[in-house]
Amino acid sequence: MKLFRFRGGVHPHGHKLLSNQQEIDVLPLPRRLYVPVQQHIGVPAQPVVVPGQKVLKGELIAAAQGTLSAAVHAPTSGTVVEIGPFTAPHPSGLPVTTIIIDSDGEDRWCDEQAHNTDPFSLTPQEISDRVAAAGIVGMGGATFPSALKLHLGHKQRVHTLIINGGECEPYLTCDDRLMRESADTVIDGVRIMVHAIGLEGASIAIEDNKPQAYAAMRSAAEPYPEIRVVRVPSLYPMGSEKQMIQFLTGIEVPAGTRSAEIGLLVHNVATAHAIHEAVRFARPLVSRVVTVSGGAVRNKRNLQVPIGTLVQELFDYCGLVENPARLIMGGPMMGQVIPHTRVPVVKGTSGIIALSQRELGEMQTMPCIRCGRCVGACPVGLMPLELMARVRAADFDGAIDYGLHDCISCGSCAYVCPSHLPLTQFFNFAKGELVTRDVEKRKNDYTRKLAADRQARLQREAEEKKRAAAERKAARAAAKAAKATEQETQA
Repeated sequence: MKLFRFRGGVHPHGHKLLSNQQEIDVLPLPRRLYVPVQQHIGVPAQPVVVPGQKVLKGELIAAAQGTLSAAVHAPTSGTVVEIGPFTAPHPSGLPVTTIIIDSDGEDRWCDEQAHNTDPFSLTPQEISDRVAAAGIVGMGGATFPSALKLHLGHKQRVHTLIINGGECEPYLTCDDRLMRESADTVIDGVRIMVHAIGLEGASIAIEDNKPQAYAAMRSAAEPYPEIRVVRVPSLYPMGSEKQMIQFLTGIEVPAGTRSAEIGLLVHNVATAHAIHEAVRFARPLVSRVVTVSGGAVRNKRNLQVPIGTLVQELFDYCGLVENPARLIMGGPMMGQVIPHTRVPVVKGTSGIIALSQRELGEMQTMPCIRCGRCVGACPVGLMPLELMARVRAADFDGAIDYGLHDCISCGSCAYVCPSHLPLTQFFNFAKGELVTRDVEKRKNDYTRKLAADRQARLQREAEEKKRAAAERKAARAAAKAAKATEQETQA
């Protein structure tokens, strides 16, 4: 298979050995779980339970609202004690609607989980429906509803399916361990996706710093010649969708275009495993493997964690050697800094990283020296120093002209910057400002439309009143004329 290259990229220290030496451990069931109804890109799910209601593991507790949404299920059996605002796993620390469940300790599945189905006897639509019913989203961090992605793949005639096992972020090893320990189920999930989309095969890409995962996946895929397992170099951000596509196919996804629109579809290996569970056993996505690592963690490992578990529970189990200097959900390059440990694990949580002050180091920000390292590192060919200059000057239109919307927020530019400039934060700030500006523009446009509609309505009502008055006047004149005629006739 011919491989290509993408521009830029960096080689951050992987820190993989900290957590990938032990098998996946199972976190003891927490007493209380905090399950947000928004764990995906799109519209929040709508709660279908009420406080005081008893639920079983896998039971639907929040229904998807349209295609760009995802159902949410009970991670264990117990009682819904509250539905209300709770801290979101986001740097803002703002609250989101959350369903709080007290576990009964029995962890009993609901009855629907009892059957086994041959997925290759199902139609693509039936597979997509089961994936949607299971609430599966992209588990590499993007959290795009997987059923919609499968449907798009079938509808838009995708010709290439890529399964992303790159896991290029430092510290994260959850996909590595999943491929080592559950290669057969991952391969089965890939085969189900191939069947659902109507393809001849798929390629699974694994970075070359995961030799054991690569060997396990090659062995599991051997009976299926349509499934190719490809070794790719360890180069960040290899695990990003567009860079993975470019490396494997040589095709560069145009700005503002979904990969499915040009016949390419990328899914994560953990998503493939979740699809296997959903389609074969009707098991919804209620838990996931999470890497717990970083210099502040005592026992670094990968844990199978129920969705809705507080980060504090993971640290209680793994232990801390010092107070973390920074808490990150996901990887340190593209993950989200979280405000404290009382935030829940969600479907897109690949890791919880507790960095020590020593790992952060002394990074005093200095003026840009225009060395151009950020330009060489950018995997999408942007000029971060020029972007930053325009963002600093609040010239957001100028930043757009320099490709702000093409930035994938990978952090490569900030990583190589000798002046330690927070380039990624600048760009994310600008994107947020543009979203705010767009929302304000739509609000103003809507207000103007309402005002115009009101003016048109008032004018229409005035014209109708005028016409009605004219009609009444004409009617009175006609009646008067008729009366005069009648009097003349009588005379």
